[in-house]
Parts: sequence; C-alpha cells; structure tokens
Amino acid sequence: MGHLLTIHDVNDVRLDDYIRPEPGPADVLVRMKACGICGSDLSYIKHGGIPRPGTLTALGHEGAGEIIHVGAEVSGISLGQPVIINPMNTPSYIGSGGPEGAFTEELLVREARLGDSILPIPAGVSYEVAAMCEPLAVAMHGVNRAGAKAGDKLVVFGCGPIGLGMVMWAVDRGCDVIALDLAEERLERARALGARTINPAREDVEARIKALHGTETCFGREKAGTDAYIDAAGAPTILAQVVGLAKRHARHVITAAYLKPVELPAGPMLTTEMTITTAVGYPDEFPDVIAAMPRLQDKIAALISHRLPFDRVLDGLDIAATPQSAKVMITFGED
Repeated sequence: MGHLLTIHDVNDVRLDDYIRPEPGPADVLVRMKACGICGSDLSYIKHGGIPRPGTLTALGHEGAGEIIHVGAEVSGISLGQPVIINPMNTPSYIGSGGPEGAFTEELLVREARLGDSILPIPAGVSYEVAAMCEPLAVAMHGVNRAGAKAGDKLVVFGCGPIGLGMVMWAVDRGCDVIALDLAEERLERARALGARTINPAREDVEARIKALHGTETCFGREKAGTDAYIDAAGAPTILAQVVGLAKRHARHVITAAYLKPVELPAGPMLTTEMTITTAVGYPDEFPDVIAAMPRLQDKIAALISHRLPFDRVLDGLDIAATPQSAKVMITFGED
C-alpha cells in the first residue's frame, strides 16, 4: 500500500492510502526520489480541487526519480535510469487535474516517451536539483517571453521560487537584474544570484529603479532605462507601476496568476508603444534547463530553502505558504 497527496475539498488536503494502478504496455513506473511543492499546489488546495471544489485531485508535478518498470512498447528508457518527468507532456497532466500526482512513492507515467514526458538526468546531478527542472523551465520561459538578452536591463517583481529562477537565468544570460520582494530572506537569495534588490516596503520603487537602471526621456517624460519587466508576484499595483516607468518599446511579461481584473492606465502607453504580454508553462524549455543543470547545479540547489521527507509533506505545504521560504523540496528515501 502506497500513499498519495490528494485534495478532497476547499483547504482539505490529505495524505491518503493509495493503490497504484498497474502499468500498461506503453507506460513506465518511476520510484520518486524528489518532488518540489509549487505555488500552484497551494492555489489548487485553496480552490478545493480541479476543475471544481470537491473534485479529488492528486498533487505533485515537479518530480524526479528512478525508472523501476518499463512497458513492452516503450523504447529508449531503461530500468534504473534517473529521470525527470515533464508533466505538461503527460496525457493526464500529472499533478494538475489528472488521476496521477508525483507526491507518491511510485508514479505511473502513461504513454511514456523518452525526450518528451521522460527526460534523463545528466550524470552527477542530484535528484533534488533535477526536480527543480519544472519551476526553472517556467522561469526560463518567462525570461524568454521578455526577450531578455545579454546587456538588457531587467526588473523581476517577486522572489518566490519562480522569480528567483528568473533572476538566475537572466543573470546567467548577462542581464542587469533588479529584483523586488517584501521578504528580506528572499532578497538575500536574489542578491546571492547576482541581482540588485529593492524592498517596496522600505524604498521608493520608481526612484530606485531609475537610479539603478538610468532614465530616458519619452515625449518630455522621464522614464526608466529598463528594457523588460516580469511580474512573478501578482500584486494588483504592479501593472500601473510598470506602465508609468516603461520607456519606449519596453516589454512587460505577466506570469503571475490574477483572479480579478487589474487596472490598466492605457493613456501613458500610447506614447511609449510598450508591450504587455503573458507567459505560462514551458512549451520548449525543459531540454535547455536540463542542459544547463551540470553547470548551474550549485545555484539551483541554493534555491531550495527546506527539505522534508514524504511523510511530512503536509508540514511542507504550510512552510511553502510562508513568505520567507524559497523552494520546499520533498524527498523520498535516499538521494
């Protein structure tokens, strides 16, 4: 008898007894080794399930582990292989509404395909660093959507796990990065990654961004020299703040989830021709993230603030909800 972390209703999540289905000929089984807690897990719990409250919903989508069964029709995947699961490429969208979730001892991956839903972990990379692939792919996609390139000036709002990942990728790419958060612990992590930081509770955001990134004049108005902004925080004031700061052709990427409409002061946008767009998921980023893991594994490991065994996953959810935490990693047995 195994266990599976499952939402039952609004704010009702339990570690249930679980009998795993038998794998079919196109499936593989993964003995889980590490799985991260995601902000969306906490959102699903608040909502009470997917798609609607009261729907039993298995959790866990940031997983890595070891192959322990390979179906007869599966090619290229071998027993004992250390792998990362790409949940977006699984038919049941593991951990985001399907019957399978990665917070379990043995995960069934249906219709497994090497290089698609199952990706090998590079030699020498730990399971917990490998399990960071999913949030790091979300972060990379946001940086890609911002069009960030070497020499660009970038502002990241929010230094949770996704925001910190964005800071890491942007600094690695050669950008001049400013990161904002209300929690000093998170700002300290952003500084360790190479960003300059602003705490909006203590500093004038507009004045500090202009001081750090310089200014440009657009139709007689002083604007920040920032090339791109990314909202990984979800505060309703950010959009208007960015519109006020944005220079000509600046880019703004919203990757935070907004449940209510936010105000857009469209007037100032007319003269700057700025772009507002969004970023979700990781259509193509998994292979790029994995390729960078051997080189960046120490920085990736530093994004993990807490490690707890699987039997304490409910405690992990509480920790992940605190503003001081970065990534909370759940481990299974020995890494």
